[in-house]
Amino acid sequence: MPASPSTARAINDRLALRLLQQEGPLTAGQLKQLTGLSRPTVADLVERLAAAGLIDVVGESGEQRRGPNAKLYGIVADQAHLAALDVRTEGVSVVVADLLGRVLAEASVPIGGETGTGPAVEQAVALVERTAKEAGVAGLHTVAIGAPGLIDPATGELRDSGGLPAWHRRLVLALQERLPETRVHVENETNLAALAEQRDGVARDRDTFVLLWLGHGTGAAVILDGVLRRGASGGTGEIGFLPVPGTAGLPSAVDCAGGFHSLAGSAGIVRLAEECGLAVARAGDFGEGGRGGAGLVRGAAEAAEVVRRAVAAADSATDRVAEAVAARKGVAATGSVRKAVAVTGSVPEVVAATDSVRKTLAATDSVQAGSVPEAVAVREESRFLDALADRLAVGVASVVAVLDPGCVVLGGEVGQAGGTELAARVERRVRRMSPLATEVRAGVLGGEAVLRGALLTARDRAQDALFAPRQPVDQQRRRAD
Repeated sequence: MPASPSTARAINDRLALRLLQQEGPLTAGQLKQLTGLSRPTVADLVERLAAAGLIDVVGESGEQRRGPNAKLYGIVADQAHLAALDVRTEGVSVVVADLLGRVLAEASVPIGGETGTGPAVEQAVALVERTAKEAGVAGLHTVAIGAPGLIDPATGELRDSGGLPAWHRRLVLALQERLPETRVHVENETNLAALAEQRDGVARDRDTFVLLWLGHGTGAAVILDGVLRRGASGGTGEIGFLPVPGTAGLPSAVDCAGGFHSLAGSAGIVRLAEECGLAVARAGDFGEGGRGGAGLVRGAAEAAEVVRRAVAAADSATDRVAEAVAARKGVAATGSVRKAVAVTGSVPEVVAATDSVRKTLAATDSVQAGSVPEAVAVREESRFLDALADRLAVGVASVVAVLDPGCVVLGGEVGQAGGTELAARVERRVRRMSPLATEVRAGVLGGEAVLRGALLTARDRAQDALFAPRQPVDQQRRRAD
């Protein structure tokens, strides 16, 4: 059945608005080209959207042509304002933006564990109101909140989860009470991070992937065929409760201390670094971190810093070993030599690592362990990164065996700090553990991914509401009668 004229107009309007969101200001001619609609149809929808206050003339095209330049139309960004919150166990970060997602103001506040529920909620709500005021915003259309814990798929509410501060759940209700005209939406933090990495980060080319969150705690987000999967109870991705070898015991329904969390959470990573003899910089040694809550979670910052330093040291040491090995053999420190050192992490295996290296270094006489002083540094830093990769590979391989996502993103502060070095080590281990081809990538948004995902969610929901088809006045009157 063909669409009615009103339905066709609504479809065309939303198509044009989405293009203006994605492409920025466009001329009527460009809208005609991108939509495939006729010139009269485009003229009608431009007039209709302008009359509704959704778009306006924002300039003129710079095309060199005879006559006046064509008008550029853009979405009216200040017709609605948004707020995004990243709620962590130790604080809150917030950004206020316009309808296009352009940030107007941002702020964060630490909330200590000793703070009571009421005062903690008041601090967070006051932060939202203060940031909106600083942005010059009179009211907020939509607020999106990223928080740890389970989101009830039936009600969309944050469930009462053991181990999380009570003020988290109360914050959602307080915002709804304080801002009655505002749409408030809450989503699991890891799900929002996955959305951000897919839209603006390292997974833009993937419709199916899993994001493994590595920050203060652990979590996973599952996107299959472009759809975020939450599960029957909203608990998809609670990988911290996954029973794994190498822990003191089993996790319980209210405590993941015996699960994957104990190996890959920030506290476990810091302990592993200390066991490997690495110095651990505490949060106060390197500042408070950046926007997006990273500076509010000391454990995540400490774990990320020790991983970042290990990667940098191992990378530098690999260069020195490659140069030293090549010098002793009287050859150049080629890319193949360096790659062999990086892959094996130890000098005795360099010569036999690959055919190209075997030929380059004339592998008839091997390099003995310790014969190159620089090898010590490689072994020290690589031992930690290898041990961490061993731990992460257990979680990744478990996900791969069940979901076969083809791609796993190491997200959060630790995933970003590990970069391609840590991701490559994990991928090599998963390749040995599973017959299912899986690419492991390092997230690029780090701790800011949650806040970015919350802002994208707020923008999408606000635009869905504002861009919804509007009934003609006569239809509204007939329904009222």
